[in-house]
Formats: sequence, structure tokens, C-alpha cells
Amino acid sequence: MADIVADIDLKQTPLHDLHVELGARMVSFAGYSMPLQYRTGIMAEHLQTRSSAGLFDVSHMGQAVLVGPDHATTAAALERLTPSGFLELGPGRQRYTVLLNEEGGVIDDLMVTRPASSEDDGKLMLVVNASRKEVDYSHLREKLPGNVRLELIEDRALLAVQGPEAVAAVAAHAPDAAELAFMSAARMEFDGIDCHIARAGYTGEDGVEMSVPAGAAEPIARALLADDRIEPIGLGARDSLRLEAGLCLYGHDIDETTSPVEGGITFCMQRRRREECGYPGAGRIQEELRNGPGRVRVGLRLEGRAPAREGAEIALPGGPVIGTVTSGGFAPTVGAPVAMGYVPVNSAEIGSDVELIVRNRRLPARIVEMPFVPNRYYRKPKS
Repeated sequence: MADIVADIDLKQTPLHDLHVELGARMVSFAGYSMPLQYRTGIMAEHLQTRSSAGLFDVSHMGQAVLVGPDHATTAAALERLTPSGFLELGPGRQRYTVLLNEEGGVIDDLMVTRPASSEDDGKLMLVVNASRKEVDYSHLREKLPGNVRLELIEDRALLAVQGPEAVAAVAAHAPDAAELAFMSAARMEFDGIDCHIARAGYTGEDGVEMSVPAGAAEPIARALLADDRIEPIGLGARDSLRLEAGLCLYGHDIDETTSPVEGGITFCMQRRRREECGYPGAGRIQEELRNGPGRVRVGLRLEGRAPAREGAEIALPGGPVIGTVTSGGFAPTVGAPVAMGYVPVNSAEIGSDVELIVRNRRLPARIVEMPFVPNRYYRKPKS
């Protein structure tokens, strides 16, 4: 996933010095020097996030905004590049989507937010993967119509606070955060600092992602870490948390050859978009929606304690290879190794026995439902 830092040309996030102060093991990731883990280790950080709350520095990800004359124009422009519906996206709401190539493959997955303020009508805020920033920006600039422009946001940091105590801890500094619904966002003050906070995340837990001024990132991080409920969390636990949650990592579980149907992420397609064309690769995607794809992403639970990593082959018991693992590792909350990978549809039935080939050994495993750990995204109580 990452390499030990050796390149002096790596970019640094606004929290780099704080990571070093906290004893982080820094690694190279997507061109940045990033914390892999802190002194307590990946297992402890993982369990901390599941039981209380963790602070993640995700400032390496790309923040940008699409700007058009009105919401309808900007939304329509983005709909021509993705399979999601943005015309009906309400103010202050957020949506997960994917940029598609002409073959219906995923260029990147990203988060899109319509600002809550009427003053920002015509704007859509984007958060894209760090490793795909330049690819995404180039694609958007090439494909957007002349009346919609892409503006990069390069003076802000991005912090995520995840876990069952995350929102309560953030609300001690930004009370309005407690009122956010899942996948909603708003501007608010954190100890008097103007921030944009969304109730979302990449762990399967409740929590928020906070876009903050770069110069305020360290004071905000220190304020959060002063709370006994929050500990710093690195890339290692971020990966194991998202794996348990059954969430895709771009370049591993989805890429430019993978359709949203194969990847099991058609929740990004609203009903209107499932029934119409007007986006790249619509022919392939609609055919797969009607008749099923040739292969699908599945969850795998291994027997024993040995994990299967990315690239391990998936085989029928005592038989031929039928697929490949795309993500895998030990799942601390499950207490067992788990993995995700692609197999033919006719071999993807839940409960089916398979074998994962690791170092020429066949490890018994079973296809299981995902997520491996039930998600705990926030749902407002019904009145």
C-alpha cells in the first residue's frame, strides 16, 4: 500500500510536523509523506476507531469545485461524465459517484457535495483520490462544457474524524455538526474557524470529514486530540477499516477496466440514471444491469489466521483458478482474515467454498456477504 519514506521530493500535508511529533511511521503514499501508523500500532488504532474515535489526515486527497451559472447547468455537466443523478441533489447534500471512461470503466470514485448556501448556487464541491488527482482534473477540463469550469482548492486541508464518539467530540467545538444527517454537509465554525463539515467517511462508522483552512489544520487537530475520545490514526488502520466495511480502494478493487455493476457500487446510480443513457459506457452498464456482468466483486472469509493479500488467486476447491483477490488482510473486529476479489457470476453464490492460493498453498475460504462488519452510519431517528 505504501513505501517507507526515502524521497525528499515527497509533498507534505499541513499536519506533517504534528505526525512526526506524535511518533508516526511516515511512508510514501500517492506522492505524499503520510503516517502509516503511530506508536500504538495498526491493530490498536483500528480498534480505537471502532470503539471510540480516530482522527485521520486525508489532506492528500484532491479538493476542487465545479462552477457554473446555476445548479441545473453544473449538475447536467457532471451527469454527462458520471452515472449518478445530480439534478435532484438538494442543497447541503452529498453523493458518492464515479467518473467513467467510454467503455464504462471507472476513472475514479469521488464525493460530490452541493453547498447548502443559495449564494453558492451553481457550485458542486468534489473530493477525489490523491493518486488520481491529475487524471481527474485533466479529464474534467477536457470534457466540461465552456460554461462550467473547474477550480482547484489548494489552500485547505481535509481531516476525517470517525467512530461512534466522533460526532459528539467534534460537536464540542462545532455544535452544528451534531445536527447533520448522513451524507449531508454545511459550513460552520469550529472554535471560531470557518470550516465545511460533511457527515460521511470511509470506515463504516459514523463520523465527519472536515475541509479546513490549511493554516488552521494543526490547531484544529490538536484541539481534537486533546479529547480523550480521539486518537490519531494512520493509513494502515484506514485500510483495514475500509476493508471490513467492504469499501473499494481505487486502483485495487475498481479501476478503468471495472464497471460499477461489476464492482457492486450501483448504489451510486439513482433510478432515473439506471433507466436512461447520456453517460459514458451506458450501453455496457445497462446491458450488465439487465443481464448481469461476467464477473462480480465478492467478499471472502478465510479459515485459520493466515491472510491472503492482493494478487492471490481464487480457485475452486481442488480445481481451476477462477479469479483474483484485490484487497485482503486480517480484520481486527472480525478476528479473522478477510478479502475481496472478482469471480465469475456463476461462482459468486454466498456460502460457496473456494480456495485462495497463497505462496503455492491453497487456503480454504468461503464467499460471504459484505460488509464484513455491519456499518453504523448515522440515521436520524424518525419523529
